[in-house]
Amino acid sequence: MPLRKKIEEKILDVDASVAGNLIFKDPVNLKINGKFEGILETKGNLTIGPKAVVNAEIKGDNIVIAGKVKGKIVAFHLLTLLPTAVVEGEIFPARLNVAEGAILEGSCKMLEDVFGLEEVARYLEVNTDQILEWANTGKIPAFKEGNEWRFERKAIDAWVASNKVK
Repeated sequence: MPLRKKIEEKILDVDASVAGNLIFKDPVNLKINGKFEGILETKGNLTIGPKAVVNAEIKGDNIVIAGKVKGKIVAFHLLTLLPTAVVEGEIFPARLNVAEGAILEGSCKMLEDVFGLEEVARYLEVNTDQILEWANTGKIPAFKEGNEWRFERKAIDAWVASNKVK
């Protein structure tokens, strides 16, 4: 009978006032209940609690908002705004779920499933010359559409997750 390793869930529950940059390289379940200001980058699940007040640039996989958020939000998989959510700013979700009662003041642009050169450069936060070099040498998953390189978001996400970015 094979031994199974128990996968421990990494949970971080922040119930204080925090300012600065929080960047998580490994998946976590992060819940913000207090005040946060700065840059927040997560993998896994991020929940902004109903009493939270956040002024930040946020990037994450799955983001659930029940409190007040002001800033730019990029949700690579799903952004959920619960009935008590008040969001002011720009949102860029792959998928969006807005409950009745949630307030969104700002703009929404859905993430595309296929990126062009400049979009994938912004997505990966590297310059276009680097992306072009990777595409031309086959280091990054890409395909040509006419004379233009194209990049599927799911393939790019898998490539990044496999730590092949160098």
